[in-house]
Amino acid sequence: MKKLILVSIFTLVFSLFGGAVMADNHEQAKVRIIHASPDAPAVDITVNGDTVVENAGFKAVTDYLMVPAGDHEVSIFAAGTVADGNPVLTATLTVEAGKAYTALAVNKLESLEVAVLNDDMTTTTDKTKVRVGHFSPDAPNVDVAVTGGDVLFSDAPFKAVTEYAEIDPATLDLEVRVAGTEDVVLSLPGTELKANTIYTVLAVGLAAGEPALDVIVLADPATSAMPTEMPKTGNGGLTGLITTILPIVLLAAGLSYFLFRRKSMFQS
Repeated sequence: MKKLILVSIFTLVFSLFGGAVMADNHEQAKVRIIHASPDAPAVDITVNGDTVVENAGFKAVTDYLMVPAGDHEVSIFAAGTVADGNPVLTATLTVEAGKAYTALAVNKLESLEVAVLNDDMTTTTDKTKVRVGHFSPDAPNVDVAVTGGDVLFSDAPFKAVTEYAEIDPATLDLEVRVAGTEDVVLSLPGTELKANTIYTVLAVGLAAGEPALDVIVLADPATSAMPTEMPKTGNGGLTGLITTILPIVLLAAGLSYFLFRRKSMFQS
C-alpha cells in the first residue's frame, strides 16, 4: 500500500510539472506572412518544404504560425505550382525563441523579395503602440500625419518601417503625404487605436496604377513577453513553484493514506 501511494504521488507531481518542463524544451517563435507584392499573382508559401499558405492573394495576412527557433527556408510559389518545385523566391528566415515576426513578400514581381519585421508584443498598461511601414514600390518618401495637423512619422522611404510610438488610445484622422509637402496620397479617417493593443500600419499597392495605394492594418493584443529560457532556481520559477506546492501534494497524499488506514481499522 505504501508503495502504491508513493507511485501515486510521483504520478501526480509529474502530471503537474512534467508538461511545463517539456513545453519549455520546445522553444518556438511566432511568424506571420503577408502578400504585399502589388502585381504578383496569388501564391502558395512553404516553410522548410511544408505548405503553410495556399492561394493567398494580394494583402492576404496569415495568423501567427509557431515555428522552432533557428533557420527556416521560406519559398514563394505561384499558386498551385508547389509540386513543380520552381519557387519564384526562396529566402532564409532566422527566428529566436520567444519572439514574433512578420514576413512580407514585397516589391513588384520582377524584383520580389522578403522583408522581415520584428514585432513588439508589449506595451505599457492602458497605452497603445503604433508603427508605420512603407511598402508601395512606386510611391515616393512619405510622411504620416494627423489630418491638418502634426507629422507623426516623417520622410519614410520604400521598405522603411518606423519605430513604435507609444501613445494614449485615440481615434485619429490620419493621412499619408508626399514627404515634406501637404500633398495627400492616402487618407485614413477614423483610425482607432485601442488601449493595450499594438498596431502596424502598412502602406501597400501602387501610387500610380492598380491595385491602388491602400493600407493593411495589423492590430495585435499586447501580451507579456514570452519566456526564452527555463525558469531559474531561486527566481520564482519552476523550482520555486514545486517548493511551494509539493508539500501540499504530500500533505494531501498523507491525509488520504491516514483516512484509508482508519477506515480499514474500523472495518476489521
